[in-house]
Amino acid sequence: MDLPDDVTKGEIVTCPDCGLDFEVYKINPDGISLKRAESIGEDWGE
Repeated sequence: MDLPDDVTKGEIVTCPDCGLDFEVYKINPDGISLKRAESIGEDWGE
């Protein structure tokens, strides 16, 4: 997946192929690590 050069840790990115959301959780010289973003229900924060 192509990511912008200015992507930041904690940013949510969407896969253009499958539509899933991923969170950027590690950025290092070897690359960027992603993990599946947690889905937030409609009642989140209530």
